[in-house]
Amino acid sequence: MPSCSPDCCLFQAVEIVKVWSEDGAGKVVEIPADMTSRDVCQLLVYKSHCVDDNAWTLVEHHPILGLERCLEDHELVVQVQASMSSDSKFLFRKNYAKYEFFRNPLNFFPEHMVAWCQESDGSIPQSQLLQNFLNSSSCPEIQGYLSVKEPGRRSWRKLYMFLRRSGLYYSTKGTSKEPRHLQLLSDLDDSNIFTIISGKKLHNCPTDFQFCIKSSKVRSDCKELKMLCAEDEQSRTCWMTAFRLLKYGIVLYQSYNVPQQRKSNLSPFTAPVRSVSENSLVAMDFSGRTGRVIDNPLEAQSAAVEEGQTWRKRSQRMNVLGSSSPLHPSSLSTVIHRTQVWFHGRIMREEAHKMIIQQGQVDGLFLLRDSQSNVKAFVLTLCHHQKIKHFQILPCEEDGQVLFSLDDGATKFTDLIHLVEFYQLNRGVLPCKLKHPCTAVAL
Repeated sequence: MPSCSPDCCLFQAVEIVKVWSEDGAGKVVEIPADMTSRDVCQLLVYKSHCVDDNAWTLVEHHPILGLERCLEDHELVVQVQASMSSDSKFLFRKNYAKYEFFRNPLNFFPEHMVAWCQESDGSIPQSQLLQNFLNSSSCPEIQGYLSVKEPGRRSWRKLYMFLRRSGLYYSTKGTSKEPRHLQLLSDLDDSNIFTIISGKKLHNCPTDFQFCIKSSKVRSDCKELKMLCAEDEQSRTCWMTAFRLLKYGIVLYQSYNVPQQRKSNLSPFTAPVRSVSENSLVAMDFSGRTGRVIDNPLEAQSAAVEEGQTWRKRSQRMNVLGSSSPLHPSSLSTVIHRTQVWFHGRIMREEAHKMIIQQGQVDGLFLLRDSQSNVKAFVLTLCHHQKIKHFQILPCEEDGQVLFSLDDGATKFTDLIHLVEFYQLNRGVLPCKLKHPCTAVAL
């Protein structure tokens, strides 16, 4: 290989990286070797004209192995790409749960799974819980049962496991944590934790809550993967979150704080882009000389119904584009929602579930889609407490106009945009307000 001249060394080497969106479109970008995942996401946000709400992430996707994981913001993309096989690729996707455990740690770490919570025999403050994970001198430990796939076989074994800074261990004698009964299953330093996709089909997983520990040296050999299954979504989330915290520690907290620092350093001439996800939306009463927050739930519900009626009357006055036939497909109210990022057309229920799971399963994550059972209806798919629920939105005719409602006509709207905006402000009959739109961007 010819030697590099001094002039050539002045130029920083660049690498070619291809990133794919959910719709199958790809974009090729040239990046320097020291560019992080967050930097690449910022570049793609800029090129694709997306709203930057700090929820975008790069996903390392392995279709043959049936694995994927979200890159940490500080990881070097070129370095990760070097460890991937030729069939693997990067996806550009939202992940609202990326740092949610910093905001609500008690939701991620149930007391029965955190060893020192049990030993203290009492409730642990949120700040102390996180400090134990972030402080490298402390020794937090996650414990509980996991099913482990036996190497080279389709059978699984249920074992009692312990996750520590030094690695993931299983007990050879019940739930004993004596050193002589512990066997190392995997270390953390040279490994990453992945979600298993199509686990039941590819690996005969005993539950739907599967994940995997993969060494960075492993490219396409399934026998080298540490396949694991939790008993429910909460415990899987706990294991995977603890793995990230024990592996990266304070670096994750620094990455979490970067957006806040960037906002505080904005030039006074820069208008930051606001999104609904970044705002705290509450029910308000503006009937007096000054606005006030409505704290009483019954009063908020009454105000919600009244506001819905007001919006409907206002829209009736403005509806100059409607056709003479209220159910005619050219009516503006029946098509205007198709321009919104939260509307996903005729996707199946299973696909809606998949999208919600992929983008983080945080409270208020939602999308709207066409109903499969009623061609004139729609469905709101909403995540609450890591459970995915579906609410049918039915059309109804009133005074020659099509209206939409998801509470049997108690609150009606002229179009789905009004409906979504209303439930972003008011919970109504829903378990929580709509907060994070489930988005698929085209690169």
